[in-house]
Amino acid sequence: MILEKMNHENDIKKLTPAELDLLTEEIREFLINKISVTGGHLASNLGVVELTMALHLSFQLPNDKIVWDVGHQSYTHKILTGRKAGFDELRKYGGMSGFPKRNESECDSFDTGHSSTSISAALGLAESSRILNKDNYVVAVIGDGALTGGMAYEALNNAAHLKRNFIIVLNDNNMSISENVGAISQYLSNIRTADAYTDFKTGVADTLSKIPVYGEKMVGQIRKTKNGIKQLVIPGMLFENMGITYLGPVDGHNIDRMVKVFNEAKKLNEAVIIHVKTNKGNGYAPAERHPARFHGAEPFEIETGLPSSKRTKAHYSDIFSTVMRKLGDRDEKVVAITAAMPDGTGLKRFRNMFPERFFDVGIAEEHAVTFAAGLAAGGLKPVFAVYSSFLQRAYDQILHDVCIQNLHVVFAIDRAGLVGSDGETHQGLFDISYLTSIPNMNILAPKNKWELSDMMKFAVDFDAPIAVRYPRGEAYDGLREYRAPVEYGKSEIIFDESDIALVAAGSMVKTAEKVREHLKDIGYNCSLINARFIKPIDEAGILELEKDHKLIVTLEENVKNGGFGEKVLQFVSECQMKANVLIIAIPDEYVEHGNVEILKKEVGIDEDSILKKIISAYIKCMDK
Repeated sequence: MILEKMNHENDIKKLTPAELDLLTEEIREFLINKISVTGGHLASNLGVVELTMALHLSFQLPNDKIVWDVGHQSYTHKILTGRKAGFDELRKYGGMSGFPKRNESECDSFDTGHSSTSISAALGLAESSRILNKDNYVVAVIGDGALTGGMAYEALNNAAHLKRNFIIVLNDNNMSISENVGAISQYLSNIRTADAYTDFKTGVADTLSKIPVYGEKMVGQIRKTKNGIKQLVIPGMLFENMGITYLGPVDGHNIDRMVKVFNEAKKLNEAVIIHVKTNKGNGYAPAERHPARFHGAEPFEIETGLPSSKRTKAHYSDIFSTVMRKLGDRDEKVVAITAAMPDGTGLKRFRNMFPERFFDVGIAEEHAVTFAAGLAAGGLKPVFAVYSSFLQRAYDQILHDVCIQNLHVVFAIDRAGLVGSDGETHQGLFDISYLTSIPNMNILAPKNKWELSDMMKFAVDFDAPIAVRYPRGEAYDGLREYRAPVEYGKSEIIFDESDIALVAAGSMVKTAEKVREHLKDIGYNCSLINARFIKPIDEAGILELEKDHKLIVTLEENVKNGGFGEKVLQFVSECQMKANVLIIAIPDEYVEHGNVEILKKEVGIDEDSILKKIISAYIKCMDK
């Protein structure tokens, strides 16, 4: 196999053209086989096999730098830099990350995980090379979906003033996670279909190149002319008008064509953007037909593309999907917003039933929040469904545009807490900390699937900024009999005893229920309280606990710093309560990728770890 020759960076340069063709097939087969077992980002990686190979043929790693936007499409890059053995443990705890990691390889020049960041990061690398007199090329690879993020344009604006070579590869597959939306998508679509322009440009360049001595110079001059050939055929070329030389579009599955264009781009002492057209999921029919489903795939059967294991229970996103449809039926003022994730967040059904009240703004969380604020100011009830990890990109907009005006925007925060295999950039461990710091914000967390439904109904009727945070995965269906109406700022007493009080937020109620059972088995009295509201905390309820409890234990799936537990501890301290407080939360650290149950044990929020901490803390209380 040709693949077995790929043991170090730049080994690909030793291959013949025939071997390169075989390698593309072997890489695709390798990726399909491995990801069918481990799960991972398949469609995006299948789409960039030839593009990645062309980059590795054209540049010298690790001296030259490649920055992958988001980074979930870097699997072929990892293979070509000698990491194919790591795919058996891909995204597992202690195994290889599904994203670029500087601590994994010198060839990973920048850690990525969120969208629209690559041009900024690569521009910083390019400027540092200039200042330090390093002789290297810097390449940013960004998808067309990421161009809906405003940060990309902030970087392009600065790149236009660069006085050294800087290459931006626009990987255009007409997709982000779902299909792209908006004017940029339409703009690129117009370029893709401009065959007359492509043919004309190629013909002129080929003809001029044949002129002895002066031909190549003429071609180069035309390419540098801002109002050159492109303006004759496609008026108003966006990138050229920004001061960035545009090359393309080029077939992203033709290695020879891409290598030629990359080599042309290397000659320019300025920023250049190369428009590469690829097909997401290329080479695997199920992924080509359903690229969104194979964006982040679960383990699947290769023959059919169907998941290896069927869902037996509804996920929280499914519950949210159902309740949003019902809310849309009930109230015509309810509108829904997503940032390029209608499927992942569960808004697909709402979109299908109420298309005029559904908005996909693309990968643009900052815009989504301020847009929601405008909708609320206009008298509507916007629900922004977003992953916890991505909402943090819009902190300023939440603070400045929503909460200062006390506008009724509902934040449906999916993937709150540990999410597992995607690692540090995707764990939803900070939303409690940053949202509780903002005046006028209100935060709820459901204990089970029925409470998620109740809380969403409460949030839509609540006339102020409000967030409902819920975890990834199967929705808990226990404790169904405890379903008191949601009352503002009030917790829910599930078991009322004495001595130890477990005050759990959201997903940790399920864990607290198991911990309480263990405590009861060994003879401890223990109350269980479902916090429900993270902000405001139930101050009256906490004061009531002091009568019969020596130890208050808070449990949350968020970092300790600035979290729910610290708010309870502060209140207890200010009120000079005698009860001791034990905070169960994520340590002040980033949590790597891996199975969620393993991660819980590693960070000390699994049942056994919590039980030991509680018993130790309670014994100390009794010794005082």
